[in-house]
Amino acid sequence: MSRWPGIIMGLMLLGAAAARSMTAAAQGEHPGQAPAAGRDDQSIELVDPKVLRVCADPRNLPFSNQNGEGFENRLAEFLGTKLNKQVAYTWYPQAPGFVRNTLAALKCDVIIGYPQGSDVVQTTNPYYRTSYALVFKPGSGLDDIKTLADPRLKEKRIGVVAGTPPSTYMATSGLMGRAKPYPLVVDTRFDNSIELMIKDLIAGDIDAGVLWGPLAGYYAKESKEPLAVVPLIQEQSGPPMVYRIAMGVRPSDQQWKRQLNQAIQQNQAAINHILLGFGVPLLDENNKPITEESAAKQP
Repeated sequence: MSRWPGIIMGLMLLGAAAARSMTAAAQGEHPGQAPAAGRDDQSIELVDPKVLRVCADPRNLPFSNQNGEGFENRLAEFLGTKLNKQVAYTWYPQAPGFVRNTLAALKCDVIIGYPQGSDVVQTTNPYYRTSYALVFKPGSGLDDIKTLADPRLKEKRIGVVAGTPPSTYMATSGLMGRAKPYPLVVDTRFDNSIELMIKDLIAGDIDAGVLWGPLAGYYAKESKEPLAVVPLIQEQSGPPMVYRIAMGVRPSDQQWKRQLNQAIQQNQAAINHILLGFGVPLLDENNKPITEESAAKQP
């Protein structure tokens, strides 16, 4: 299952209580008891301070896979170098139970990509900001489109992953009657909703698709046929479409979070370069696109 902000956060809430309980138990505490004073040493917080132990999905491109081909793999290797740590992975599908069976079970120490604001894990400062996006063929009459409320979409067949935030806006705009839904939860060993949507778009079976930005940018970049990607930043009457993405750590790991925050701050330009290389449509706090040129000016 691909990582969809809003949806994944809701699914992971199912394991939140168990995650907090197991984390506390692993530290010799009782659920609801405050952490012991002075616990800011990584030798206490981390099982092995010399290893960057990453919780990741083994089949979830462009985010991560077991071959190390995703941008979260690249970010992990980059951080490992900066922090002078070897990188090791605990693999588990991005599905209900992910946090409970990885981070909370002390099998790993960081989730490289997690929506900021979750109460399931403690998040670092965000290291990128992006949105859902509309994908279509250039020259198809949609080139200057900005919003799902555009009347030109009324007669178009649009692909959308069922249950994701864009569905609300499509319903409000009267687009669901002709929409083609794709399943949110799939076994990625055998199926891939996003690859199928892109295949249908290129074949002309749908006129456009609405995807989470990193997925839209990655598949457009990999496509042999040109595809346009337009971040949907003007939708404001429903669920959020723009998200800040951070790293997730255990609630007790304060020193570890501070170290990651420092690494993010000191290497933001290099992080942006990695993300842009995978086609991720980056946005600044004013919803303006971050390009290679503007990213290079960051500290």
